[in-house]
Amino acid sequence: MRSLVSLRGILLLLLACESQLAAAIPPLQKPLLQDNSHESESAESSLKQKYGSHGAVASETAICSNIGVDLMRQGGTAADAMVATTLCVGVIGMYHSGIGGGGFMLVRGPDGSYETVDFRETAPAAAFEDMYEGNLLGSVFGGLAVAVPGELRGLEYLHKKYGALPWKTVVMPAVHVARHGFPISEDHVRYMDSATNSAGNFLTEDPVWAEDFAPHGKRLKLGEIITRKRYADTLETIANEGIGVLYSGSLAKEVVDTIQASNGSITLDDLENFQLVLRPAVNTTFRGRRLFSTGAPSSGAIVLSVLKTMEQFPIVDSDGNSDANLTTHRFDEALRFGYGARSHFGDPSYVKGVFELEASLLSAENAVANSHKIRDDTTLPVKEYNPSGYYAEPGHGTSHVVTSDNSGLAISSTTTINTLFGSTLMTPKSGIILNNQMNDFSIPQAHNEFGYPPSPANFIQPGKRPLSSITPVMAEDLVDDGNGGTVGKLILVTGAAGGSRIISSTAQVAWHVLDHNMSISDALAEPRLHDQLAPNYVSFEAKYDSGIVAGLAERGHNVTWVNNWYSAVQGIHILPNGLFEASGEPRQLNSGGTVF
Repeated sequence: MRSLVSLRGILLLLLACESQLAAAIPPLQKPLLQDNSHESESAESSLKQKYGSHGAVASETAICSNIGVDLMRQGGTAADAMVATTLCVGVIGMYHSGIGGGGFMLVRGPDGSYETVDFRETAPAAAFEDMYEGNLLGSVFGGLAVAVPGELRGLEYLHKKYGALPWKTVVMPAVHVARHGFPISEDHVRYMDSATNSAGNFLTEDPVWAEDFAPHGKRLKLGEIITRKRYADTLETIANEGIGVLYSGSLAKEVVDTIQASNGSITLDDLENFQLVLRPAVNTTFRGRRLFSTGAPSSGAIVLSVLKTMEQFPIVDSDGNSDANLTTHRFDEALRFGYGARSHFGDPSYVKGVFELEASLLSAENAVANSHKIRDDTTLPVKEYNPSGYYAEPGHGTSHVVTSDNSGLAISSTTTINTLFGSTLMTPKSGIILNNQMNDFSIPQAHNEFGYPPSPANFIQPGKRPLSSITPVMAEDLVDDGNGGTVGKLILVTGAAGGSRIISSTAQVAWHVLDHNMSISDALAEPRLHDQLAPNYVSFEAKYDSGIVAGLAERGHNVTWVNNWYSAVQGIHILPNGLFEASGEPRQLNSGGTVF
């Protein structure tokens, strides 16, 4: 059996990485926005606009949101905006996103239909269940940690089906940002410090990394300009030749050579054979509205089940005599039931019964049963929420983007390379940072820091996708269609970054908008709590009402305070008059919600 001491060290390392999630990227200089100064000024003014009638984008980086809306101004759709914004975020937020990773999208078509685009990274053909026996760090650093990347497959699919502008047009803005550079922010400094504390001074000592991060021998400092010229050239090649260059063309061999030189097993066949998976969205109802999210191996059904459980209780203030302490206790209990069920999730292509489990979780019967189990005077033992006792890997660094336009098209997308700077492998010529998504699988016999056994549903198999906390969400009002029926009217597009906190943060924002009638900006600004059941405590953001926290402590909750909240939600709210309100995460100082 593996040493719990060494495992505990790795878990602490991963928790430290996960805690570095709230990106705060300063705006770029105007010349990097557009070559045309008039268009730059027009796009810049849209950042100051509160509502728009044509479309909206929100992301962790205002400059990237601005690029997305600027493409809409040129006749692009929400899909064009999503591709451009995502690639831009991967340039600036390279520590947790980029084409060396993967993710999930929830897409609402202009006709009101929904689909899930799963471009999650996959285990290579040579992977096997016990591949990290005696080598736990192999799942974190180096070639063995890399899963087959899928981001470009997902973006290409979205663009081909829903885009209007040429592929090159939507890719080139990210090329300009990478080539001309952007300032090192406080968060870049913090993330670089954290990553090098964990993995050594690779940013300065490894010449492949130093070319970008220490071009003059010393690591770049706050405010200095970083360029990613190799990555710019790579993106320009992709703009001109398409994504095939990464999966079977000129870039594929370098990716494979880099991985195999670091003891990895990914082959050219693995890259060429990568397939995205299209699935129906999971959905349920909530107080007469419809909710949609992505299914397993993401965790959308968990968020929707939390809200479905809350539907069984009165809305706060609806009776004029609400008890905030009680309501918060009930919400936390609903979270605990949700996280407890997550340990049974896995890739539905490999794990039997996942679809049935999701259907059960989203049923009214399950919500009623959970609400009856919740005691208003006390919390319950952990085994009441998770009788199996299994533990599912929480996931780590991510980035979220939301886009919507006035055709009814909307996309909520989360991308990731997992922990900070992924596997700490960068391809030397193309500048692609490679993921360490294999670490999101559960490892046999490797109990987590709190003594819980790993979930067999998430064990490694060739071609399998690891479990993810990603949970993009959309909500619709049901309105009269004029023919005696109803039709869905989109009102909310949201989602989060932040590892295991994605689930709790997304649920809270949706709850505040749908139950408490908050604007998206107000919902994002509300203090948050987090309770993932293991560890058995609920953490509160520093601004949370201390009286409510005391109320939960009186009910037996183990409570703790967190000074800095490491989750980041982006959101778009569509008002009854059809106007868009977009907001970036206020905890990210330079996130941006842009409308026009």
